[in-house]
Amino acid sequence: MVIIVASCTAAGFSLMTIFVCAVIWKRRKKDEGLLFDVILGTPKRFSFDELKVATSNFSMKLGHGGFGSVFKGRIGKETIAVKRLEGVEQGTEEFLAEVKTIGRMHHRNLVRLVGFCAEKSHKLLVYDYLSNGSLDKWIFHTSPVFTLSWRTRRNIIIAVARGLAFLHEECKEKIAHLDIKPQNILLDDEFNAKLSDFGLSKMINRDQSKVMTRMRGTRGYLAPEWLGSKITEKADIYSFGIVMIEIICGRENLDESQPEGSVHLISLLQEKARSGQLSDLVDSTSNDMKFHMEEVMQTMKLAMWCLQVDSSARPLMSTVAKVLEGVKSLDATPDCTFVPNFASSNIGVAESRSSYVPCESHLSGPR
Repeated sequence: MVIIVASCTAAGFSLMTIFVCAVIWKRRKKDEGLLFDVILGTPKRFSFDELKVATSNFSMKLGHGGFGSVFKGRIGKETIAVKRLEGVEQGTEEFLAEVKTIGRMHHRNLVRLVGFCAEKSHKLLVYDYLSNGSLDKWIFHTSPVFTLSWRTRRNIIIAVARGLAFLHEECKEKIAHLDIKPQNILLDDEFNAKLSDFGLSKMINRDQSKVMTRMRGTRGYLAPEWLGSKITEKADIYSFGIVMIEIICGRENLDESQPEGSVHLISLLQEKARSGQLSDLVDSTSNDMKFHMEEVMQTMKLAMWCLQVDSSARPLMSTVAKVLEGVKSLDATPDCTFVPNFASSNIGVAESRSSYVPCESHLSGPR
């Protein structure tokens, strides 16, 4: 009799546990749906079936990133790019950040979020389609058939600077993008650049000087201050400096195919800047760059200003944009220290360069 009662009690407890878990799960899903419903000013909400039809059942894949794949589609006469988040534990956070951030903003140098889908386990983002894809496909090359002119490269740099200046200085809250890299800079059919992928972005109140956040970004583009985890929008400026140098040099910051001693571009930049040999780094595949060497050198020095290890020594993005536009001059040569020196600390050599950091971090994957 005792055994029967005990068995019934255990079974009842198990059923109660299952019931409670089911209620919590259902409520969480309902709350998640409501969360997207109450975001004011969000773009159009699509059903999953609509986007399945628009992309021909996700048949034309444009690329794959850290949080999902991107597919080409069409709604009416408009060509779209649909990012489908796939199997990401923290996907809701990135998805919500993107909808809340870019969904309510309009700027010529930020990609436009057309709409989104938040239906059961499906999370998708719908953007304008930019025909020339991401910048990395145009500046990282081994046997180029076509290389970008200096004018085009310079225009891309200016466009990104304007987009970041808008995020940092013109929005109600400062917005730190926190994943600036060529893969997140998209180009239209005339090579006009637009900043994309706001999944790791962070809003910062204007009365906050710094914000604590989990390490986020991409290996090779991380600012030194991530080691202390107190972040401002100046982390974007360091990443932007790296992208500027990559555009000018035509190679990735971290490139394992390079000879030993040249794998890390920013360390190489530091050496060349100190020895007065900056021109050695300019993309050798572009004859056009050689004809504009004086302007290229000035742009490299501006990038060096953005790469200061001390975040407070970096310029505002609006200042960077004004220098690029010729409205303001770059008066002094920046300090030639772009890589932090942790020789006196216990941090290992592999971690002593900001670009080589983080194993346990909230990093964006390759695009």
